[in-house]
Amino acid sequence: MAPRAVVWDFGNVIVRWNPRTLYSKIFPDPVVCDRFLADVCTMAWHAPTDCGVTFADNCAALSARHPDHEAAIWAWRRRWDEMFSGAIPETEAAIEALHACGVPQYGLSNISHETLDSTLAMSPAFGRLAGVIASGVEGLMKPDPAIYHLTCERFGLAPGDLLFVDDSARNIAAAQAVGFDVHHFTDPAALRPALAARGLL
Repeated sequence: MAPRAVVWDFGNVIVRWNPRTLYSKIFPDPVVCDRFLADVCTMAWHAPTDCGVTFADNCAALSARHPDHEAAIWAWRRRWDEMFSGAIPETEAAIEALHACGVPQYGLSNISHETLDSTLAMSPAFGRLAGVIASGVEGLMKPDPAIYHLTCERFGLAPGDLLFVDDSARNIAAAQAVGFDVHHFTDPAALRPALAARGLL
């Protein structure tokens, strides 16, 4: 059966997110910036905030280990919005087209409960989503199969009803294992043909 609804990831699918967008301002030397993001504010360190840990607790713990980088560590929270560089036009256009066709759309993102509202304000496309599953609210994160099952339960749909769009290969593989149809978002230009091929547009 073809999917009849679409579930969207947020970062690098609807809006562009990259810590370097912020930290290249703090560390203009690319080598220093890369070292900071590889050794101090790593994605592994950030992950607990996506599962409900507060930025205050996470930043304080890391600052205690790296007191020489305290200001830069806290910038992760205080200047969070500067990690974004705008919406992805192809995705915004696809979401509007799906909305015009009456296709139900939802969100499923690994994101802190503290930054959810500000992120949702970054594009009018988010307003077309009928519901959102945010990892920081639920205490579950992709690629845990439980969050995909929760998505189905919350929105009253079976896995086969849903097309899941994400830029992470791990998240895509996990959703596919649960039974979702999937589109690995790597090229914005490939999005609309993928939707059309499934009869959604």
